[in-house]
Amino acid sequence: MAPIKAPLKTAQSTTALNTRFNSNLLLRRGISTRTQQNIGKPIAVSKDSRSKRKANSPLKEAKDVKQIDLGNKRAALGDITNATCNETDVKKTGLKDTSNAIKKVTVQTKFIKNVKQKASIENIRPINGIQNKIAPITRSQINRPDLVLKAKVSNKVTSKLPDASKKITQQRTSDASEKSEDSLNDAPSKEPASDKTSTEIKKVVEISPPLIAPKEPELIREVPEGVEDFDKENWDDIFQASHYAMDIFEHLKNRESHFQIRDYISKQPHINIHMRSLLVDWMVEVQESFELNHETLYLAVKLVDMYLNKIQVGKDVLQLVGAASLFIASKYDERMPPLIDDFLYICDGAYEKRQMLKMEMNVLKNCNFEMGIPLSYRFLRRYARCAKVKMPTLTLARFILEYSLMDYTTITHSDSKLASAALYIALRMEKISGWTSTLEYYSGYQLEDFMPEVKLLNAYLHKPQKDSLSTIRNKYSHKLFFEVAKKPLITL
Repeated sequence: MAPIKAPLKTAQSTTALNTRFNSNLLLRRGISTRTQQNIGKPIAVSKDSRSKRKANSPLKEAKDVKQIDLGNKRAALGDITNATCNETDVKKTGLKDTSNAIKKVTVQTKFIKNVKQKASIENIRPINGIQNKIAPITRSQINRPDLVLKAKVSNKVTSKLPDASKKITQQRTSDASEKSEDSLNDAPSKEPASDKTSTEIKKVVEISPPLIAPKEPELIREVPEGVEDFDKENWDDIFQASHYAMDIFEHLKNRESHFQIRDYISKQPHINIHMRSLLVDWMVEVQESFELNHETLYLAVKLVDMYLNKIQVGKDVLQLVGAASLFIASKYDERMPPLIDDFLYICDGAYEKRQMLKMEMNVLKNCNFEMGIPLSYRFLRRYARCAKVKMPTLTLARFILEYSLMDYTTITHSDSKLASAALYIALRMEKISGWTSTLEYYSGYQLEDFMPEVKLLNAYLHKPQKDSLSTIRNKYSHKLFFEVAKKPLITL
């Protein structure tokens, strides 16, 4: 079998990546935190010798739109034009150069009020009642009175309305003008709009009822007496997602049956339970070195078990399965996942890039590309938040749950029940309380529902510690994690 222990440095030879893991060298069996990643890292100072360029805008000096030279400055969104020119337009306009038929116009919002009303239609045409936009119009479009009429009518309506109501009535006026388009096609080309049409549009704007603000959503769920309504207290907090939290976790509990894992070691002739525990211990060390999220670790272990549940692998490929699972989980849960070369390096050069990519595809196909797998860590965080558990107690529950990842017998149990059991043991160890009515409501479990998982996790904690499987205990023995691994155990 390929060596499991990984050197604590990265695959890349750059100074930035080497200094990234120098802090981990001191804490090889300790804990690596995000606050320690800047220790010993050189500070790169770069000076820009280029002088700052001042943007001399002609708008500060111009008093009228006509004084602005639109050809000197480029608009933020580029040159805006929708005019076209063909041979017919050249004959009609008499232009010798076709490039002059397309006029580049930029949007000017500050000085549009100074434009005279006697400006020709060929240069200015309001669009849908918006007075602060300028767009060119070709000679062939002058014979369409509906465009001119639509702009005039919408300008009359919106100019009399307050600023707050202009945005509300813009679309209504444009829709009303489009409905009257058929009746305007028969009108002469240069005659103004009829008073009847403008009156009808004004009536549409005046008669239409004002917009009413939507009512605040009401709480559908009623919590029983004696239960603290965590979702109601955080109803306005968008990060808690209190509107959908109960539905989300009920959906995750219902999906647990789709990802059930059976006893697969008996079907694997080349690996055993201890080798799987070594792999999980190595994956925790990788998660610690790369400073990955805990959700990434739990998802990667779940992908490994799902793959081994269906596919037989050799002991020389077991580490590749773990590395590919971490690579996939990093893409799913991390904002900045490590590179594939980093995962190849932590395998001590035992595999090539093509092997890693092929294993990645095999793992994804094996799980049908479903990454939304219910994880025990997500349930634990939800239950601890609803019970308002303090951070030391939550950290202790996290240690119990993460330590159980190496226990092969837990793979057949429900993730939500494992999370409940880990939290219950932590509450008992801290001598805070038992399984309260609030936890019963939000978890949906009573104590007797997950008592087998409680006994299973507590029994694994009492097993003698092996030197080859000490990464998790050393991790949670650090002061950053309140040294929860050193707390005395309880007997049930």
